[in-house]
Amino acid sequence: MSKYILFNILQVLVVMFFSPLIMGILNRLKEIVQSKHGPSIFQPYYDLYKLFHKDQVISQDSSWIFRITPFIVFIAPMFVALLIPVLTDYPLFWAFMDDMVGAGFVLALGGFFAVLSAVDTANPYGPMGASRTRMVGFLAEPVFLIVFFTVSFVANSTIPYIVQQRWVTPVSNFFEPSHLLLLISFVMLILAEKGRIPVDNPSGHFELAMIEESKDLEYSGYGAALMKWGGWMKFFVLIIIFSNVLLAPWGLATDLSWGSILLAIPLILIKVLFFILFLVLVESSLAKLRLFRISEFLSAAFVIAVVAMLASIFYQHGANL
Repeated sequence: MSKYILFNILQVLVVMFFSPLIMGILNRLKEIVQSKHGPSIFQPYYDLYKLFHKDQVISQDSSWIFRITPFIVFIAPMFVALLIPVLTDYPLFWAFMDDMVGAGFVLALGGFFAVLSAVDTANPYGPMGASRTRMVGFLAEPVFLIVFFTVSFVANSTIPYIVQQRWVTPVSNFFEPSHLLLLISFVMLILAEKGRIPVDNPSGHFELAMIEESKDLEYSGYGAALMKWGGWMKFFVLIIIFSNVLLAPWGLATDLSWGSILLAIPLILIKVLFFILFLVLVESSLAKLRLFRISEFLSAAFVIAVVAMLASIFYQHGANL
């Protein structure tokens, strides 16, 4: 029992300490593709150190929502890391506390409070970005639900560890039409949820055009550090769900030995790095969509997820005949 708890804690620590590195690698690769030198891959760590050593300035118009939001945004991805297979392919101590739908609601909780805090300070730019964020969230949340419902149809469960085993055995399950469509829909969902191109440009700092970054405008000091760190962890958790649960559920520790679980850390990071390379290719090949075109992008993701669910139903029905 003690090993299960320690492995759960190790999973959370991996998400905490490697999420800034993944973001640093992503930013550096994008700069290299654009023929720029770019910052160090360790720049996010420097930014966190700098922000944690600065004083926090809080608007006199803000309420308790503004003060508590950074902690919710920071803790939510850590809680989800207890539920998903980050390093092991067997359930750990808290694996059955919740399922993928519940994990999605936990991640959405941080985004909900971030939107409230953006409106709470009476800054004119915060509410504009918050309204755009909620528009994207309003369109993305049905995709979340359909993706998870499709997973439940395919794997007969919404527990991430059981879903992961469903794709591994037999290997032919990986090439089911519903699975391939599910992967496409989930990639589009990650792009929208974390404000990546073509939905939003995370490197843009023009207040009138911001979507994802506008929620952090009023934060400074440790509040800004927790908001940034929580956002990076959420991005890392979404990649882990995609790579470890849906795409390539291999390379995870298969036994209760420290050697096996420590070996899983570099293997998981390699899979995340491949996803980062794919993301850099996407963001370097596409332009940011106009605001009214974002609904078309997420509608396409929704339709693909629905088709995946229907393909799963027909596939199972054909297999039973």
